[in-house]
Amino acid sequence: MGTTSRSHKPNEWAAKINHTHVIKDPFIQKFLDNCDTPKDAEDIEEKDKNLIFKLDENIENPIHHILAVDGGYTTVEVKKSFPSSQIAFFQFGALLFKKDDLDSLSQKSFIFPEDMQKLHNLHRFKLAIPIRNIISKDQKSLTGSVRKIIYDFFMQQRESSSFMETLSWFIFEEYKSNSLQSYVLSNDPNKGVGSGKVELKKSDMSKDYTFDFGAGIIYLTDIFRLDEAIDDEQGAGGILGYLTRLIEQIILVHFIRSILKLQPALLKKFLFITDGPLSFSGQTANMHKPMRELCNYLLDNETLFLVGLEKSGAFVEHAHEISLPKEGKVILNTGNFILLSNEYIYKYIVPGDHNNMHYGSTSYYGGKVIYHSADGQVIVLSVPVSNKEVIKNPELNFYLNLEMILVNIQKLKCDMYDDSIIPVALANKLVSLANHPSKILLEKFAANGVNHG
Repeated sequence: MGTTSRSHKPNEWAAKINHTHVIKDPFIQKFLDNCDTPKDAEDIEEKDKNLIFKLDENIENPIHHILAVDGGYTTVEVKKSFPSSQIAFFQFGALLFKKDDLDSLSQKSFIFPEDMQKLHNLHRFKLAIPIRNIISKDQKSLTGSVRKIIYDFFMQQRESSSFMETLSWFIFEEYKSNSLQSYVLSNDPNKGVGSGKVELKKSDMSKDYTFDFGAGIIYLTDIFRLDEAIDDEQGAGGILGYLTRLIEQIILVHFIRSILKLQPALLKKFLFITDGPLSFSGQTANMHKPMRELCNYLLDNETLFLVGLEKSGAFVEHAHEISLPKEGKVILNTGNFILLSNEYIYKYIVPGDHNNMHYGSTSYYGGKVIYHSADGQVIVLSVPVSNKEVIKNPELNFYLNLEMILVNIQKLKCDMYDDSIIPVALANKLVSLANHPSKILLEKFAANGVNHG
């Protein structure tokens, strides 16, 4: 591995011919010969096309409001003499607008700034956490620092309530008449992995949403288990993606709770959109269970229009392969959508044994769908499903409100980017942190703040 010089000496570059030893190695050659890759469109069997449906667009549309949530982060160095000292800055946005405003824009030949302003009802949420070789002054370790700053972020008062109040409502299922009285945490974060389960009883929770079992304070936010993925020396870089997806979906829950509290009837008129699949990843995967419970409750007692949109990855690549193949026959024609079964996923998209593997069983609360819209968009999305067994034998009636969601997604087309929709594209534009100049300015801001704090 090459290294970068910190003095006047030249950089140590890797040799230019060492790849030949890898190419000629029999072990490597045998490995490559034994690899299995995703299938091409022409390899899809006829019997695996039975979950393709034609979208019925002639349905009454109850959607009046759209809420799209997106977020992003960037990491910066805070001390030039110690470039390993890093902080991550996050920014999340919840973009709320009326569907009528968007419809009116689509009829105009030119959009004025005041027209776009109607779509800029944006709520921003900011967070910064230490990543490596830096800790908070009131904490003894990097792990403790990250745990505390996430707790503080959730405790911040936001208009009528905090994310922490929403988290308690979410975890203990306070939206039900028979709410839960406890939550079992797999480990005590003060003792580390393998310390044994801890029961967090609601009756033992202090007003500040903490628990004290003698070994140290446990925050309600410790249920995310992010501490398990942090190494005090190697850093917390591994949690950044998990934390981003987690907070994006907590923001959705926060708005759903607010609507239920203030005007429940309005929920039936909202379409909620999140960037990414309906799942929680890594250590936060356990959150898929309470999220599925909430979705099931709303679908049974109210209604819920919730969708997760994917912009990249294996599923998006496969979607284009079957909708817009470079050669051969189109599998998914315009106006059609396909429900992705467990067998289909492992057979054509993510190589694996569908008989012994269950896709997303420990992280997803949604079922995946590929839609080839009438105007040529290729969209990978997921909508809530009642249980993990649904994707083994998908049926259209298990995907509640799917066709209504597809009708609305098609109308939100954004021509600026491939297969994107206006709410997500605009939310991303308003909250994303670019390398230039955002990262450079944040790096200077962080360095000055740490040095003089």
